[in-house]
Amino acid sequence: MKITTTIDDSKIMKKIAIFASGNGSNCENIIKHFSQSEVARVVLVVTNNPSAKVIERAKRLDTDISIVPKDSISDSSIMLPLLREKCIDLIVLAGFMLFIPSFLIDNYPHRIVNIHPSLLPKYGGKGMYGIHVHEAVKENNEKESGITIHFVNNEYDRGEIIAQYSTPVSPDDSAEEIAEKVHKLEYAHYPSIIEKIIREEA
Repeated sequence: MKITTTIDDSKIMKKIAIFASGNGSNCENIIKHFSQSEVARVVLVVTNNPSAKVIERAKRLDTDISIVPKDSISDSSIMLPLLREKCIDLIVLAGFMLFIPSFLIDNYPHRIVNIHPSLLPKYGGKGMYGIHVHEAVKENNEKESGITIHFVNNEYDRGEIIAQYSTPVSPDDSAEEIAEKVHKLEYAHYPSIIEKIIREEA
């Protein structure tokens, strides 16, 4: 199901699609960052979850939304025309819970970016997402955690690392408190790194 809003994108240099499955706070942060940008704009949000809060956030920010069922995400005849219709230059994952199919990686080489809530290669891989990562960090008495921004390849959390940022972890921190520290890093750095990637490719 496609939810269309109006946006004047005639003067946009680069066009970003954000893939998100849940709350959408990172998605909202990125949309706002690029709302007045001279280099890019977020023109599409793709979600597989019809009840995701990211839909409300995108609608409120006047950004086009496509709700694409899980099976259709893996269908090149659906996804590629959707992205080409919007002339997408860069795909950004922001809490997207599905594995990215190889046809997308092949068609967008070094143009799919993800953020992971740990300092990879620690606590990456299948099943390591959200609170599961922060619980593992606490259980292993890590002294720091952080974020890793990386390009996406055909393996979970194994793509080329673009940037990492760390935050100290106290023995008294709960998994939720670690998550909050990591979220602050995400909000502070993810949009600017995306912009840096776009500027370097310009």
